[in-house]
This record gives sequence, structure tokens and C-alpha cells, in this order.
Amino acid sequence: MNSEQQNGGGTELGRFLRARRARVTPEEVGLTAGAGLRRTPGLRREELATLAGISIDYYVRLERGKETRPSASVVDSLARALLLEDDEHEHLRSLAARAARSAPEPPTAPSRTVRPGVKLLLESLRPHPAHLVSRTNDLLATNPGGMRLLPGIQDWPAKERNIARYLFLHPAARDLFHDWNTQVRGCVARLRALAGTDPDAPDLTRLAGELLLKSPEFARLWERYDVKGHTRGRKTFHHPEVGDLTLGYQSMELEGTPGHRLVTYYAEPGTADHDAMVLLDLLGQEQPTKRTPTHDDRSAAVADDPASPLS
Repeated sequence: MNSEQQNGGGTELGRFLRARRARVTPEEVGLTAGAGLRRTPGLRREELATLAGISIDYYVRLERGKETRPSASVVDSLARALLLEDDEHEHLRSLAARAARSAPEPPTAPSRTVRPGVKLLLESLRPHPAHLVSRTNDLLATNPGGMRLLPGIQDWPAKERNIARYLFLHPAARDLFHDWNTQVRGCVARLRALAGTDPDAPDLTRLAGELLLKSPEFARLWERYDVKGHTRGRKTFHHPEVGDLTLGYQSMELEGTPGHRLVTYYAEPGTADHDAMVLLDLLGQEQPTKRTPTHDDRSAAVADDPASPLS
């Protein structure tokens, strides 16, 4: 499935403008909606053009892909009129820059090769769960806790292990994440940002095509066209083996790679969350068990682990 099939034709810049225009109400930008039924959700083209200070004809050509070289000032004006946040504004700039370039050569899928030094780095982060992911969230390498943090993903073939696929298609994902809805919105928004700048990327088109067919939730969020960059923060897990735990996380892009990111989780030493994290690392070295460890198991695992900072 190519990018045109996925997005209904037109340019990516035009699709983004249409999607965002549909989500801004006249009242939000100080306009009076007027009497009668509005057939257009959100702003009309002429309303957005007026707010941005450009002609209606120019805006229509921009949205339809017949105008591909908007100036920086036009892009900024449209961003203000559409009430875009910083990530969305930057995404609009990227789409405009891409539209102004000639069509590139057909892209190839980026390398999945993981350097030995990165594998050593993952191992050195233990007991902190960590994994290396591609730009489309393929799980390229993990340490024991990083794999065990996502229960059931180790049962998939290595080339099918993808965090976006896990979130939408694995039966354990909804119960695992305390805020599953927030997680999937952020995941799709990051893939949408990539689709805007590299819509024909083979790795992205395969993944998006599969999820559009298999997951109505993904298809609905894909249509919304939210965009978002990678962040840091905290996640709460309802883990079937170590119980509830809340971990901080940090995502770091690795230089000299085709968009590979190192994602690591952490907890304050001396807390129950840290104990659970240590136990998760220990379990990651063993075969799966059916019994769910108790809090006493957590403390015993920490005491028996000579590498634990709590020992």
C-alpha cells in the first residue's frame, strides 16, 4: 500500500491542512459561525485564508497540491490561524519544504543493523529496562528487562516485534498500560510526523498499511492527523508478573543510525517500583512462569541480586 492509497490522494501538505482546518471551530478563532447548517466541519477554506492573510484562490491551490512553494511567512501565518502547537508548526514547515523539492528516488528500507557497542550499552543499563527501536518502533534489541516489560512480545518472531503493532494488536497491551488511549494517540502522532516527511518509506507504508487493515482504532487516529515528537515522562504498567509499577522513561536518538532510538526506563532506588524493575530484569533471564510474584518476591529478588544497588 503506497502513501497515496493510505491518505486518499493529494499531497501530504494538503492533507495536513485539510485535517487541521476541520478541527478548528470559528468560535476558537474569534469568528461568528452564523446562522444555518455548516456543511464543513471546522473552518471553511475562505475563513482560513482570511485569517492567514492570503487569497482564497492561493489557499485552495495550496490545499489541492497545485501550489507547492509557500513562503515561510505563509506557513507561519497558517500555523497561527490553525492554532498549531510547536510540534505541529514544525511539521507544517517540514511538509512545505518537502513539497518544494522535486520527487526523490524511490527510498529503501533503513538498516536494522545494531552496532555491538549499542548492545553493550543496553546490557550496561541493567537492571533498568531498555530497548533500541527503529524510527517506526521496530524492536531491534533489548536487555532482559526491556523485553520482559512488554509481556508476550517475545513470543512473536523477531522481525514482527514492533511496539506500535504490540499496542494495537497484542491482547495484553490494553491491560498492561494504565493509559492505553494516551499511549496509542502518541504512537500514531509520531508515525504521522514521519509520514509527512517521508511518506513513501517502505518500513512505514508496510506498518501503516497493516494497522489500517487490522485496527479500527489505528485507522481512526491516523485520520485525525495529530503529529508529535518523541518525549520523556512517566508510564504506569499493570504488569502480570511484577504487579503495578510506575517508571520514568527517556528516549534518545543515536547519531550515525537511520533514526534508531534508545529508550530506557528508571525508578528511584529504595522504592517498590525499583524493586519491581529489578525483579523484571531477573525474570527476563528466565523462562516465563505462570505464577505472579508477590511483593515479598520483589524484596527477595533484590536481596539475592548482588548487582542491585539495594543489596
